[in-house]
Amino acid sequence: MSDEQTYTVVGGRGSMTVFEIYIKTTPERLWEAITSEQMRKRYSFGVGTVSDWTPGSEYKSAVPGVVEIAGGKNLEVDPPRRLVQSFTALWSEDVQREGESQVTWEIEPVGTSCRLRVTHDQLGAEANNELYGGWPMILSGLKTLLETGEDLDTPGSLRYSGAAG
Repeated sequence: MSDEQTYTVVGGRGSMTVFEIYIKTTPERLWEAITSEQMRKRYSFGVGTVSDWTPGSEYKSAVPGVVEIAGGKNLEVDPPRRLVQSFTALWSEDVQREGESQVTWEIEPVGTSCRLRVTHDQLGAEANNELYGGWPMILSGLKTLLETGEDLDTPGSLRYSGAAG
């Protein structure tokens, strides 16, 4: 990854958010945390993501029997370095109206740690902030889980902890 990123506006949808975090872990363990349904539930408000993680395959994110969160396709799958997914939010009518966007997970080893860059792009110029507002809590929970083995309480995890029961 270079520090200079090329960004293309697709179909008039040109807004993006980028989150970058450093985690003391291996690329393989970080990849596992991103793609394991059970691990994902621990840092993503009880939401599990199910897929076979192959290029072109579909994924679904949900709290089973409670709420569907998102769905899409795995556009690029390059373990343990890069995952590009289309993303359609499903948890409310407001976010459903936003349509499809894209999430890119990029993992780069840095000594005994990893840099994780999550880019959520192809968002509308006036995109609902619910589409990207949860990322800081999710990524903080991911970092805590991998570095300590413990779950992190965040406003999102506390809100949904009863639903994930």
